[in-house]
Amino acid sequence: MSFERSRPSATIRSTPSDFIVEELALYEPSGSGGHVFLRLRKTGWSTAACARRIAQHLGIANDAIGHAGLKDRHAVTEQTLSFPWPESAALPSMSELASEGIEALQLTRHPHKLRVGHLAGNRFTLVLRNIVGEQAALQQALETLKTQGVPNAFGPQRFGRDGNNPEQTLQWLRGQSRGPKDKRIRRLLLSSVQSLLFDRLLEKRVQQGTWNTVVAGDLVKTTAHGGLFLTEDPETDARRALVGEVSATGPIFGPRMRWPQGEPAQWEKEVLESSLGGEKALEALGKAGAGSRRALRVLPSDLDYRFFEDEGNSCLWLTMVLPKGAYATTVLGSVFVLEDGSEAAKVASGRGTVADSPPNEEMLDDTGPSSR
Repeated sequence: MSFERSRPSATIRSTPSDFIVEELALYEPSGSGGHVFLRLRKTGWSTAACARRIAQHLGIANDAIGHAGLKDRHAVTEQTLSFPWPESAALPSMSELASEGIEALQLTRHPHKLRVGHLAGNRFTLVLRNIVGEQAALQQALETLKTQGVPNAFGPQRFGRDGNNPEQTLQWLRGQSRGPKDKRIRRLLLSSVQSLLFDRLLEKRVQQGTWNTVVAGDLVKTTAHGGLFLTEDPETDARRALVGEVSATGPIFGPRMRWPQGEPAQWEKEVLESSLGGEKALEALGKAGAGSRRALRVLPSDLDYRFFEDEGNSCLWLTMVLPKGAYATTVLGSVFVLEDGSEAAKVASGRGTVADSPPNEEMLDDTGPSSR
């Protein structure tokens, strides 16, 4: 999406408390076992930096800490981490971390480590400030989000500090440069390419006007339960898409990704061919995962909002639930040109903060909390 000054504008994250994220658990810990699920609330910490601090506090290895999703640094976030702890030992005290912005809410035992992706979604409670735009038009746009949703782009938040991780990785995959030796970094860079290729396919379908409907050959995902199926009746499924029941999907390329049929398959092969020279590159991408499908649009649920005035400025309070992997600023950026009020770089048109996949450079370079 292009940056348009004529569109309504707003400031996000003027303070961390203006951007609250609550991770929704996929399941509750059982109460027994050799791991501990730590429910915590943190302010000014990325998940990666918080996990390192907790590992230091407990005297265990960094990679022993489990998480379901990665949360933004410039926010107040509630989520669950896990760590191994002998069943014979008393649960450790976490109270001394409260003064650093890490508040332990609950510790409960469970048999195994919390794994990436083991979350149901994220609930956002947001305040947008300095709004410029007609309130009636904004209200109509917010109501439209409930049924139409927005293109489910990853955006540059997955592409590194300078936005060039995917292009550098593409050169490596084409044999034009050497890749990094660190396996973790290689996996992250390959994941950034998967995100870039999805966004390129999504851009193609936005241009076609097929991103929010279903066409013959599409693999379709249900909104309620996430079930995936090949459409056998595209006209009926297009009507279901119109009311938000289903969405067409796009590729997270990998060697075992399920392919659509017909024109959708051809569009995806064209993206793969133009970027990586065809399906022979899928094995390399497999080092970041077997491949999967991602909905072409994101539909917020439980969306509620109200406008209010604060010191003469027009503001918006908004709450919504997004599925895992979806970006709050992708949704907000479909309505507003966004300016980031935090220390992070300014963002526009839905490109910025991710619910559970932060910028790659945060995972690689972040060393501590932001100023609080």
